[in-house]
This record gives sequence, structure tokens and C-alpha cells, in this order.
Amino acid sequence: MTPASASTEALPLATPRRAGRGVRRFARHRLALIGTCTILFLVLASAFGPYLNPYDDLHIDIVHRFTAPFSGPHLLGTDQLGRDMLARLEKAGRISLTVGFAAMVLSIAAGTVIGVVAGYYGGIVGAALMRFVDAVLCFPSIFLLLALAAFIEPTLLTITIIIAATAWMEVARLVEAQIRALRDRDFAVAAMALGAPDHVIMFRELIPNALAPIVVAATLNVARAILLESYISFLGYGIQPPIPSWGNMLNNAQDYLVTAPWLAILPGAAITLAVTGFNFLGDGLRDALDPRLDIR
Repeated sequence: MTPASASTEALPLATPRRAGRGVRRFARHRLALIGTCTILFLVLASAFGPYLNPYDDLHIDIVHRFTAPFSGPHLLGTDQLGRDMLARLEKAGRISLTVGFAAMVLSIAAGTVIGVVAGYYGGIVGAALMRFVDAVLCFPSIFLLLALAAFIEPTLLTITIIIAATAWMEVARLVEAQIRALRDRDFAVAAMALGAPDHVIMFRELIPNALAPIVVAATLNVARAILLESYISFLGYGIQPPIPSWGNMLNNAQDYLVTAPWLAILPGAAITLAVTGFNFLGDGLRDALDPRLDIR
């Protein structure tokens, strides 16, 4: 048996060991477990809660307007129109989490493609792409987001796209740095020597080896997208009523902060739980996937 074949046969054994150590490190990260459970709870409540709730998010119970939580037929109370707060939180969770996940996918895809092309080719191509990234980063993301939202009709699709358009640059810089460090490694040089096409080397050799930081960036981008959606919806440029989102629920609660504080506390708590959960999950994945922690 040649040394090359021996090392090749050893890889399937080493990979599960590394994966097992990563899982054990993640399981020891208590905040990451809390974050994972929080995210699962929010996703399941948003996905299945409306089917279990006897009240619709648009149903108006005029008799029980401004009912406080746990004090009437509506578990989490009602808003100024008598709409069930639990039903609206569940429906808003669908919208906000959908925007968060969809914007994350788009931003990760765009940032990864631009970063891998810039990192692999380098030279003029890489410099031009990264200077474009730097130019976009010069604009504060909040003002860029509001400028785009002001000129585009606010729908679920357009809000998702403009949030993704302001969140891909950091991913591109991260991927570019990883690919630039990996392109001269032995496995990449061997693939080039064997005549593999550039797209095969980039997306089948380099990207899988740079996957760990991309996964961590993806979880953090979900939290960022949820915050940005809530921000622009709070300012009136995002998801428009009667469709609820956590952000426009906060906007509608501004006039009732003293008389009915739960109208702001409940969607604010949902945003806090979602963002904190994804941040904790990202911290746990970073520690679990960090090769420097790959010890016995």
C-alpha cells in the first residue's frame, strides 16, 4: 500500500472523529444550546401556532379591546382593534423569520460567489471586485437600506432582496480571505495540475474547505436580517399592515406605550429572543468548527 493510498483511506476515519469532536464542543456550549432551543421554539410556533390558535390574526373582537395578557379569553391579550396578540405574533414570526432566512440565503450566495472569484483569480479581477465591495461598504447599511426601501414598493420579496443587498459585503470579504489562503494549498494545486476547470476547483475543492466561517456568518446574517426588517418596518418602509411583522407591530404600539405596554413588549421580546438565539448559535458553531480547538 502506497503512502498516498494510506492517507486517502485514513481520511474517512479522521473526518467523523473531527465531526464528533465538533458536536461534543457544541453540546458543551450552553448558550448555543439555549439559542438552538429558542430558534426551534420560534420556528415551530410560527409554523404551526396559527393552526392551533382558535383566533385568526385579522379577527377583531371589539368587546375585548386592550385586554391585558392572561386576563381574558385571549392568552396574550389583544391590541387596539381587539385582534389576538398571540395570533399576530405567530403570523408576524412567519414573516420576520422568512425574511431573515431568505435574505441570509441570498446574501450568503452573492457574497460567496464574489468572494471566491476574487480570492481565486486575484490580480486585477480580485482587486476590482474587492474595491467594489469596499465602495459599497462605505455607505452606512441603515441609510442604504432606507434609501432602497423608499424607492421600491414594500412587499415580502422586495424587502428580502434589499436586505440581502446590504448584507453580502462582509461575507464576500470573509470568503475572499479564506479562498486566498486556500488556493495555494496542496489539494488545490493538485487539482490544477490535473487540469480541473476553474469552477470545479472553486466550488468543489475550495468552498467546502472554507465552509465553517460561511456557516457561522450565515447564522449571524439571519439575526441581522431580522433586525433590519424590524427596523425598516418600524419606520413604515417595510412590511405594510394589515400583514403583521414584529417591526410594524412595534410601530403600531407607539401610541399605547403607557396605556397598553404589552403591545410593544411582546413583539420586542420576540425580536430579542430571535436575534439573541441566532447570535448564541453562531458563537457555538464558531467554537465547534474552529480547527484550533480540535483537541482530544
